[in-house]
Amino acid sequence: MKVEVTVAGRTAHLTVDAGRFRYAPEGSDPLERAFSIVPIMPGSYSVLIGDRSYEAIVAAGEVRVNGKSFAVEVFDPRSLRGQKRNGIGAGPHNIAAMMPGKVIRLLVTTGDLVEEGQGLVVVEAMKMQNEMKSPKAGRVVEVKTQPGATVVAGDVLLVIE
Repeated sequence: MKVEVTVAGRTAHLTVDAGRFRYAPEGSDPLERAFSIVPIMPGSYSVLIGDRSYEAIVAAGEVRVNGKSFAVEVFDPRSLRGQKRNGIGAGPHNIAAMMPGKVIRLLVTTGDLVEEGQGLVVVEAMKMQNEMKSPKAGRVVEVKTQPGATVVAGDVLLVIE
């Protein structure tokens, strides 16, 4: 999985593959390490990187690591094509699963008009239900999933235009 992340206002490229990650902040040398992650409870994880252990608590737009909070945004670079850097531009926008899980509920159907911030789909991941919201006002042009479907990170669930 390759994504672009912004942590505390600083952009980086993150690649995660088979227990290894590569974190490459803009303007700095990349960091590559082996890691493991184990859920402690919904939204809380034990992360081992090398010989160091971290407790990570994930909430909407924020991650707390060992008690220190970081504002975090994750972008799939493929979904950013044709969009303005400071916002969602015209054209279709893929709503993709951020992590493996199960689709619990669809809140819209093909053809529905949606407002920015409106709930679109509920995905359960790590025993926590996450409502994915529309990044812009528009129309649902395609629904690519259904309730009960299992999804992996990066699977496109809906398309908004």
